Amino acid sequence: MAVKVISPGLSTSVQDLGRPGHYHVGIPEGGGMDRFATRIANLLVGNNPGAAVLEATFMGPELEFTQSAVVAVTGGELPPKLNGEERPTWESFPVKAGDRLSFGFLKGGARAYLAVSGGIDVPVVLGSRSTYILGALGGHQGRTLKAGDELPLGEGSGKAGLSLPANLRRAGNSPAELRMLPGMYWHRITEAAGNRFFEETWKVAPEADRIGYRFRGGTPLEFVEREQPFGAGSDPSNIVDACYPYGSVQVPSGTEPIVLHRDAVSGGGYMMLGVVISADMDLIAQLQPHTPARFVPVTLEDALAARTEQRAALARAEGHLAG
Repeated sequence: MAVKVISPGLSTSVQDLGRPGHYHVGIPEGGGMDRFATRIANLLVGNNPGAAVLEATFMGPELEFTQSAVVAVTGGELPPKLNGEERPTWESFPVKAGDRLSFGFLKGGARAYLAVSGGIDVPVVLGSRSTYILGALGGHQGRTLKAGDELPLGEGSGKAGLSLPANLRRAGNSPAELRMLPGMYWHRITEAAGNRFFEETWKVAPEADRIGYRFRGGTPLEFVEREQPFGAGSDPSNIVDACYPYGSVQVPSGTEPIVLHRDAVSGGGYMMLGVVISADMDLIAQLQPHTPARFVPVTLEDALAARTEQRAALARAEGHLAG
């Protein structure tokens, strides 16, 4: 049995919690950009937290079900409509064969996650069902969905009426605060430039996708003068090629920071000012273009404490849903 795609939305793909272990050969971990929302959507419909879901960006798809199931939508406020009637997000509800699920206008956030009991049962590729669009790998034929696609469902049963209250979800700030660990190339910019980088408010640029988020509006960086090493480019932001960690912050030519996200390349020749901590990467996934944001310096101890709190918040949500 399957889910039929009537309309694909703007950019909808199959995602799970990713395929770790292949970054050394250039294949990113991938998976849902908002991992908390991905996990909770699955738990709401009785799935394993790592089951495959649909990730819809800015605009949702229209789907027709060929069997009864339980579904839930989490993440951004993209209100689902069952046969034209609006249903709540962060709550599971039943669908029957012949029902159509569509979505209203986006009210907040950027990405919504649709889980179906049993999970989206596309083939496993390198340990994951996630779509790596740049590499045409995994998901449904290695691409975003198109009208006419049919997505197979796994076996499973869920309970309708489960919900996660607002106090157990992460609330964003305005401007968004992105905690960042200054990195090994921080010495390449002047002290004044570093201070301004953290003091100024940036805005998300339209170039914001699964590969990375670009930010604009701050003062261009000033670099400490040096003779470029052999193998590096002529621009002061160039380095001899290095590996890019998930969440790393590049600033090509010192003008517009780019935070690398789930489908980013694994290395290249731009210096990295630092890394946005893992606890804040879900937040970036829900930022719309033109959203104001600030980078906030933290220590390694701060980052580890934030990760611990993030895991505790997930445990509280899981405990609530488990009853």
